[in-house]
Amino acid sequence: MLDWRSPAEWKRIFRYYQAGIINTLFGYGAFSLFLALGMNMYAAQIVSTVVGAMFNYVTYSRYAFAGHATSKWRFFLSYVVNYLLSLGILFLVAKAIASPYAAGLVTTVIVSAFNYLILRNLVFRSEQA
Repeated sequence: MLDWRSPAEWKRIFRYYQAGIINTLFGYGAFSLFLALGMNMYAAQIVSTVVGAMFNYVTYSRYAFAGHATSKWRFFLSYVVNYLLSLGILFLVAKAIASPYAAGLVTTVIVSAFNYLILRNLVFRSEQA
C-alpha cells in the first residue's frame, strides 16, 4: 500500500522519475533514430514504443521498483491503460491549452502520476503483499 509519509516511498518516487527521464530519452532517441534511418513516422512511433516499453520494464523493475514482485503481463496491460489514459487526458487538456506542446507536457505530468500508482500497486508489488 502507498504510504506518503514513508521515506522509502519518496525514494521510490524519486527513482521512478529518474528512470522515467532515462526512459523518455531512450524512447525519443529510438524514434529519432528510426526516422533518420528512413522509417515512416508512424512505423517509427510504433516500433520505438514497443522497444521503449521493453527498456522501461528493465529500468523500472531493476531500479525504481527493485526488490518487488513483478508481472510482465500486468506491465504490458499498464502500458495499454497508460496510452488510453494519455489520449483521453490530452483530449481534455487540449481544449483548455492551445499549444499542443504545452498540452502534451501537462498530460505527461498528469499521466506519469497515475502511471506511478498503477505500477506501484498493480505491477510491482511488495514482496510482503
